[in-house]
Amino acid sequence: MPRLKKVLESHNNKLHVKKDDNVIVITGKDKGKKGRVIAAYPRENRVLVEGVNMVKRHTRPNQANPQGGIIEKEAPIHVSNVMHIDPKSGKPTRIGYKVLDNGKKVRIAKKSGQEID
Repeated sequence: MPRLKKVLESHNNKLHVKKDDNVIVITGKDKGKKGRVIAAYPRENRVLVEGVNMVKRHTRPNQANPQGGIIEKEAPIHVSNVMHIDPKSGKPTRIGYKVLDNGKKVRIAKKSGQEID
């Protein structure tokens, strides 16, 4: 296991999605589902998407959940299984980068050319 961790740390893990981006799942059991990115984990190349990859967790009673029991929550999904949603058409699109006149670098949707951030 330590070897795997070393491999994860050595790569340049830059994700094409950020927190609060709207994405669609392109493969797997939740294919076609749309959601908002809740959290991004660049070191593991995974993202947490709202309402996608729901798992059941058996929890003990605690202050947040005094009853305990089985709760459903999202589990991380690999970043290669999601695509950004084009703000204009609502379809999946790839991400491009563009430098504006003022020197600011922004993300653009490849399909429509519209700015994302």
